[in-house]
Amino acid sequence: MAEIATRRKARGGGRAGAAARRGAAVIEQMPWNPPVITDAPIEPLSPEGVAAIHDGAMRILEEIGVQFLNEEALEILREAGCQIDGDIVRMGRDFVMEMVGKAPSQFTLTPRNPNRALTVGGGHILFGNVSSPPNYWDMEIGTKVPGTREKCANLLKLTQYFNCIHFAGGYPVEPVDLHASVRHLDVLFDKLTLTDKVMHAYSLGKERVEDVMEMVRIASGLTHEEFEATPRMYTNINSTSPLKHDQPMIDGCLRLVRRGQAVVVTPFTLAGAMAPVTMAGAVAQSIAEALCAIALFQYVAPGAPCAIGTFTSNVDMKSGAPAFGTPEYMRATQMTGQLARFYGLPMRSSGVCAANVPDGQAMWETSNSLWAAVQSGSNMVYHAAGWLEGGLIASPEKFVMDCEILQQIQRYMDPSLTATSGEDIALDAIKSVGNDGHFFGIQHTQDRYSTAFYQPFLSDWKNYEGWEAAGAIWTPERAHRMFKDIINSFEAPPMDVAIREELADFVARRKSEGGAPTDF
Repeated sequence: MAEIATRRKARGGGRAGAAARRGAAVIEQMPWNPPVITDAPIEPLSPEGVAAIHDGAMRILEEIGVQFLNEEALEILREAGCQIDGDIVRMGRDFVMEMVGKAPSQFTLTPRNPNRALTVGGGHILFGNVSSPPNYWDMEIGTKVPGTREKCANLLKLTQYFNCIHFAGGYPVEPVDLHASVRHLDVLFDKLTLTDKVMHAYSLGKERVEDVMEMVRIASGLTHEEFEATPRMYTNINSTSPLKHDQPMIDGCLRLVRRGQAVVVTPFTLAGAMAPVTMAGAVAQSIAEALCAIALFQYVAPGAPCAIGTFTSNVDMKSGAPAFGTPEYMRATQMTGQLARFYGLPMRSSGVCAANVPDGQAMWETSNSLWAAVQSGSNMVYHAAGWLEGGLIASPEKFVMDCEILQQIQRYMDPSLTATSGEDIALDAIKSVGNDGHFFGIQHTQDRYSTAFYQPFLSDWKNYEGWEAAGAIWTPERAHRMFKDIINSFEAPPMDVAIREELADFVARRKSEGGAPTDF
């Protein structure tokens, strides 16, 4: 295997050396440039509030405990000195804090194209595609339908095309036309050949995790030692609130951290249903659920790259339905950001909404959640483009519309907007115009007009008459046309032919062996 990797490297060029192409220029988008948050985070909690939530989380772990439905985890935590009562684990705060302290505050994920490497932590904020909806909606179909491999592949093409999408999360829509035993093989093949961005593995049984690690290794042309030397991929797991971690997700994380790969632990806590109705209580429970798992992973693999996630929102108390992008969601995200910094951990949040179609509700709820991610100092933002119906629908129109928001966030973080040099203060320009001129034609403007302001690719800034004369096209329809143009002109990033063949052979072999069991 090492000899094969060496031969690949000698050939060079094909797999990642060249910048990924994006096909014809359907739009003029901003360049690949993962933003860095330049603003101080919003911190709604006082130092006493942070201490109170931390103490609440520690008391949950010490006095109530968390259920681990994983025998290996129970044995490891018993060895570590935790109190085990059946499958309930109680752990002291000193142990938790010691273990969490071993996790790095920042790490790098390097995909098959090293030019797409991502820094997770610090001030970096990264956006990923919608992940895991079972259903799909677009304007041509006009109704909710089950996901398919073709629809999944089209959303992966959008993931690759847009520079403001930095990592490829889970399946952008679940391809239910593929049998569950082999679905991961076909979708990962598509992900690794249609994109060259950071990959994700679902922790749903050992076969899936092991298969994905092997496919990522093959796609990058690495030896096993090279793969394990630095994080190349990651998984995201959810606790089962309240206070429970299941068998396959913990199993998958243990497999990944033992091979040097990254783990994000994201409790899914809905205040009023799966967590207390108060935001402080919901956040304290979420913190407890995340930290106990991170403590386990750090005990097994000290220094393993781990991030803490938040998915704390509320339910509609009239119907019990989940709500997203709410004021409560925003505050919970900001509060969790404060706790993440307290623990020195990178943080993951989400761009979400409860709307069923890409309408005004969809955009204000998503915008609320995305700006809450920025305000909280999030480092990874899941579901940043394409999410509808509380995660039950993926939509290409919504994907394109969300990318307009993401580009605006990226532009908002551009240091040039707050530059204060002499040329930026522009006294000479102001003097030349004086009291009764204008700035359109002066040299200071001419030198900067093409890059001075954000240029949208989807928003329509014509007045009503101009918009009407151009066909009176509403935003989702413009997004639909753009989606079609991108798909029709898409060019996959380059991949060495031998690597692609090896990937295909691996998929074929694993299918012949039966893939993965479906009773995880």
